[in-house]
Amino acid sequence: MKLDNIKEFVQLAKDAGVAELKYENGDQKFFVKLIGDMPVMVQPPMAGISQATGSADVSGKKSSASQSGLIDITSPFVGTFYRSSSPEAPAYAKVGDRVSKGQALCIVEAMKIMNEIESEADGEIVEICAENETYVEFGQVLFRVKP
Repeated sequence: MKLDNIKEFVQLAKDAGVAELKYENGDQKFFVKLIGDMPVMVQPPMAGISQATGSADVSGKKSSASQSGLIDITSPFVGTFYRSSSPEAPAYAKVGDRVSKGQALCIVEAMKIMNEIESEADGEIVEICAENETYVEFGQVLFRVKP
């Protein structure tokens, strides 16, 4: 889907005054939740890409987190990492927090769209691997979760 189509979709949601909209057409799917004036787009993981344990680094070896029994939650795309929905809001997750599968952990902004990144497993946050408001790469570990 083209960025202009996504922008048009978000504008329709704003104009209609709805809080959430889902789009599904064949294998293209996304979900938009409007928080105030800020759209937050939640995309399901792309086929063939794992956000959980077992993802390999560029050398083909499993990460040290996967070897130690921790689950790596990685960025599904390039963007800016935010720990909360706004500078005044509390962080979605902190070290020591218990999280559930599907729970929002952070936001990664890509192409002016705020994308919630969700936990892939139930467990405890043991490490936050990205600094707030910094650039993250595709596949970069954002959180480590102890199941």
